[in-house]
Amino acid sequence: MNGRLQVNNSANFLTARWENLVMANYAAPPEVLKPYLPAGVELDLYEGEAFTSLVGFMFKNTRLFGVPIPFMGSFEEINLRFYVKRMEQGEIRRGVVFVNETVPYKPVAWLANKLYKEHYTAIPTRHNISELGEEKRIQYEWNVNRIWNKIQVNASLQTLEMQPGSHEEFIFEHYYGYTRIGENHSQEYQVQHPRWRIHPVNDYHIQCDFGAFYGPEFDFLNNATPSSVFLAQGSQVSVKWKRRDIWEKC
Repeated sequence: MNGRLQVNNSANFLTARWENLVMANYAAPPEVLKPYLPAGVELDLYEGEAFTSLVGFMFKNTRLFGVPIPFMGSFEEINLRFYVKRMEQGEIRRGVVFVNETVPYKPVAWLANKLYKEHYTAIPTRHNISELGEEKRIQYEWNVNRIWNKIQVNASLQTLEMQPGSHEEFIFEHYYGYTRIGENHSQEYQVQHPRWRIHPVNDYHIQCDFGAFYGPEFDFLNNATPSSVFLAQGSQVSVKWKRRDIWEKC
């Protein structure tokens, strides 16, 4: 034995339930997003525009290689992401790139950054989920420089199918993740889950200093109005251990 971790490439690195996914979607200038592009992918556009999304959701019953994480299996995640695509043997693979992913536990952030070269940050987070009558209220908060940021929606308890070709479908139907490893090197991984149902959103409130947390290039979002705000029901999710290396010639 050589002491290295031996894992079947077809194994699931992570399984969990993702629930109550709130997504505020903003049209973004391509020049803001292009410096974050991993090698081998290009921006995925909807009706000619690039989008970035502020996302909050519940991570529940988290398992790594099938093993529960003691005391840290359920938590909030808040992330800022954008949408990309790449062509692989005639297939268009649509995926996401994370600018930042925020969780409350340092060991979770350390493990994701160490194993997957992701961009996790551990800071205080909290949530409030309640139902009243025919409506549900979802609120996620995260503390940056001693100030609580938040994303909140009030939505119908009713769920609907996403319509083909809709903005909802564009935002949610990305089943690959891409991570920048170096100037000419990136990695691709696959995320598996069923097609989600969505809750019609009645109103929303966002309080976020994008520039302070995500970088000055995202200052423009502080005064921007989202093009759309969605709430997805969520489901069981799995992330494959196998990662594909992508190299781009200089």
